[in-house]
Amino acid sequence: MAAATKPQQQISAFLSERISAGDFPSAVYLISQKGREIFSDALGRSVVQPYQIESSLDTIYDLASLTKPLVTTMFFAKRFESGELRLEDRVSQYLREFDTADKASITLRHLLTHTSGLPAWKPLYILADDERARVLEVIAATPLDFEPGTRVIYSDLGFIVLGILLVRITGKTLDVLAQEEIFSPLNLQRTFFNPKRALQTGIAACETGNAYERTTSLESGSKDYGNWRTSLIWGEVHDGNAYFLGGFAGHAGLFSTANETTRLASQFIAEESELLNAETYRMFRTNMTEGLNEARSVGWQLAATSDSTAGSALPLDSFGHNGFTGTSCWIDPHAERVFVLLTNRTHSRPLPFQNINSVRRQFHSLATAALDITITR
Repeated sequence: MAAATKPQQQISAFLSERISAGDFPSAVYLISQKGREIFSDALGRSVVQPYQIESSLDTIYDLASLTKPLVTTMFFAKRFESGELRLEDRVSQYLREFDTADKASITLRHLLTHTSGLPAWKPLYILADDERARVLEVIAATPLDFEPGTRVIYSDLGFIVLGILLVRITGKTLDVLAQEEIFSPLNLQRTFFNPKRALQTGIAACETGNAYERTTSLESGSKDYGNWRTSLIWGEVHDGNAYFLGGFAGHAGLFSTANETTRLASQFIAEESELLNAETYRMFRTNMTEGLNEARSVGWQLAATSDSTAGSALPLDSFGHNGFTGTSCWIDPHAERVFVLLTNRTHSRPLPFQNINSVRRQFHSLATAALDITITR
């Protein structure tokens, strides 16, 4: 990378300040426009304990919920495009477990826009008594928080159902589908589920044990669990439900670098995609939850949401997503800009983890200003 320009130095200096403040031990970012990398940097240490490893642009991060738009949403967009599935299809058409009085009306649109009424999260490994085969049964028996279509509730459970639906209709596991339909066509070399053990030192570390999920689970009234992880989560998925489901699910499990995350995100820009047709892209920037508490498109949150991490710098129909481990990806479809910020805020820090939404907003403001200055020179 060429010597950093002054506008870019401001981005890196800001993130370095947040590292020093203890928000996260490392940050890697990449900002592109029209398919071309404009700014990137790697700051801090991707591993602090048991020994220190400096981050680099090749560091692999647990992307957490970025799995939802970058993989699961892409699977469905391809099937909507081919006509195999439709947004208004009822989930019960494919999963008989949802053919119940409260869930029979739930559609793929509801799940993809987080308006199904399903709760945000449940410790499925506890509720299913450590039996993976019972997960759909457990979710189908879970009472809805709201009537479908009446409110946005960001729901891991909804995207877990979407992943199960894909397995049901294809007969293939999600990791195999992702390799065949996304990773291989894009020639991605450092993007995968369940990284190989040999790659561990190149991966950003996460939390030591499941302290956060255990606390959340107990506070929700669930019984305690005998299989909590207690060692450093490093090179395996942080999310407990994804770990229980084999390291991959519709909601979490994806690992990647900043560069390859940008490649994945670029597939949602009409002019840059190698995977979708141009007419498909309207569904990612169209508000499908008008009048509700969040602005949501298929698989993504829109910047029109009042407290989105896009901040005020991005157009209202920009779309993006956050990951619990400290990752984020936002796309400005007008300027064809992709903003990727990867941190590991869950590593080497006592609870509670730092809420970094204000950091994400400031990052987008600084990045947009830097792009405007640099591109117009």
